[in-house]
Amino acid sequence: MAELKQKGVNPGLAVVIVGDDSASRVYVNNKKKACEYCGIYSEEYALPASTTESELLELVEKLNTKADIHGILVQLPLPKHINEETIINAIRPEKDVDAFHPVNVGKIMIGNFDFLPCTPAGVMELLDDAGIDLCGKHCVVIGRSNIVGKPQAMLLLHKNATVTICHSKTANLKEVARTADILVVAVGRAKMVDEEYIKDGAVVIDVGMDRDENGKLCGDVDFDSACKKASYITPVPGGVGPMTIATLMKNAVTAAIRQSEN
Repeated sequence: MAELKQKGVNPGLAVVIVGDDSASRVYVNNKKKACEYCGIYSEEYALPASTTESELLELVEKLNTKADIHGILVQLPLPKHINEETIINAIRPEKDVDAFHPVNVGKIMIGNFDFLPCTPAGVMELLDDAGIDLCGKHCVVIGRSNIVGKPQAMLLLHKNATVTICHSKTANLKEVARTADILVVAVGRAKMVDEEYIKDGAVVIDVGMDRDENGKLCGDVDFDSACKKASYITPVPGGVGPMTIATLMKNAVTAAIRQSEN
């Protein structure tokens, strides 16, 4: 950051939110606070739910050409009348700090990437910081979304893990999950995974952010039950979430560095 600012470059991040989804608003507010903390310039564009796809595309193109904006993040989900793929594809790959653009997805696949998706990259940082060697380990990822499940599997594979991806059609899910040395859960179902899914001593990473029957924040893993088996486990909130935000900040700085060199 200091070297960039000596060059007169201040990393800039634009966050676009469409509609009034409460969870999205929480995420956007957290990102704004993180930018302030890190000294990253940020702009927020809060658009009404009635915004058309063409209006959103027009804003994205404006941000693509804005010199003081190095990263663009369009908060998902978008209203149903807007095609998310169309919007993601409109963001210039060099400003795609979510790493959702097909160009960046392809780079992740071959291991020659500029950015990593924020949540999977945050998971990898957690595993690395805990000193967990992934080489030769069996990692099971429950969930196959483009945002978490698929890129998470690729990143684990790059670290020489053997990876199994499970999903709603997987037969004998509990049995498969119990073979995991490292279990990553990203399904969006509150407390779905309990101790019956977990091998003794397994590492459990909970990517979920849900509400329980009392409206309290919780993950996809039943924490109290899973603790009986897991050697390491991430809490919700306060586990993967902060790492996601930290990776976004890192990606914004990386984008500024790359663009300042061109």
